[in-house]
Amino acid sequence: MTALLDEWSKIGGFMFKGLLITQEDKKSSASVVELQEDQLPEGDVLVEVHYSTLNYKDGLAITGKSPVVRSFPMVPGIDLVGEVLQSDSDRFSEGDFVILNGFGVGEMHWGGLAQKARLKSDWLIPLPKGIDAKQSMAIGTAGYTAMLSVLALEKQGVTPDSGEVLVTGANGGVGSFAIRLLNRLGYHVVASTGRMEESDYLKSLGASDIIDRKLLSEPGKPLQKERWAGVIDCVGSHTLANACASTKYGGVVTACGLAQGMDFPASVAPFILRGVKLIGIDSVMRPLADRIEAWQRLSELLQPEDFDSISEEIGLEDVVETAYKLLDGKVRGRVLVNIKAQ
Repeated sequence: MTALLDEWSKIGGFMFKGLLITQEDKKSSASVVELQEDQLPEGDVLVEVHYSTLNYKDGLAITGKSPVVRSFPMVPGIDLVGEVLQSDSDRFSEGDFVILNGFGVGEMHWGGLAQKARLKSDWLIPLPKGIDAKQSMAIGTAGYTAMLSVLALEKQGVTPDSGEVLVTGANGGVGSFAIRLLNRLGYHVVASTGRMEESDYLKSLGASDIIDRKLLSEPGKPLQKERWAGVIDCVGSHTLANACASTKYGGVVTACGLAQGMDFPASVAPFILRGVKLIGIDSVMRPLADRIEAWQRLSELLQPEDFDSISEEIGLEDVVETAYKLLDGKVRGRVLVNIKAQ
C-alpha cells in the first residue's frame, strides 16, 4: 500500500474522486472518476471539498442540454465549501474553511463536485460565523442569489409596507430561499409556481398566497393592473415581462433566472409610464464586499430549521441522475451534495 501511495505521489499527488464531464463528437457525458492533483487547474489555494450543491446551471452542464461548459474535460459544481489544505495566499491559511460560488467555476475552471479543488484566492470568502459548512451549502448559490435579490429590493426602497412581493419559480432553490428571507423580514409574499400541489410547502416557507404560473407565463398586455411592489423573478421570458407589466408605480423587479427562457418579450411601458425599475442580479462576478454582505445577512436571518426544510442531501454518485430530475422539475428546493462522505 505504501509503495502504491508513493507511486501516486510521483505522478501528481493522491488520487481523489470527482464528477468529470467529457466530450466526444460534440456529445458530452458525465461520470464519477478517479482524478489526480496534477490534473487540477491553476490556483493559489488547494481545498478539500466537504460539500457542494446541484444548481440549475450544473444540471444544464451535466446533462449537456445547454452549452454551459466552455472547455473539456470539466468538473462541474458552481459552488463549494471546504478546508484549505495548502495556500500561497496571504488571505488564507491551512485549516481555514472557505466558500466559493461563481467566477465561472464549473464552466471554465474545475468546480466543486470533486473531493479536491484548486482555486484562486480572490474567488474565496471565509465561512461566515453563525453557519457551519453543511449549512453554507444548503444555502449555496441559490440562497446567496436570493439574498442579493432581497438586498436589491431593500436598497431600492421596497419595504414590508410597500405592498405585495411576487416570487416566481417559487419551488426552486432561489425561489424557496427568497420566500423564507422575505417572510423573515416581514414582507407579504405571493409565490408563483407550476406545482400547485406544493402549496403547503410554499406556505410553510412564508408565502401568504400562491398563484399558478400560467397566470404569468403566457403572452400578456404590455401594461396591466398594478399589483406588485416588488418582484424576485427566477424565470425570465413572458413571466418576467408580465411581472414588470403588473408592477406598481415606482416598484422594483429583480431578474435572477432564466428557467422559462432568456428572451424578454416586453415593452418599455412599465418603465417610462410607471417608473418601474428592473434590476439585474449577477451572482457570478459579484465584488467581494457584496458577497461578504450577502453571506453575513444570510447567517443572521436564517435559523437551523430552515436548512432541513429547504434542502435534501445526496452523494456524489447520485448527482447525474438527480441532474435530470432537476431539469424535469421533479426536485424541490436545494440539493446538497456531501462530498466529504465519499
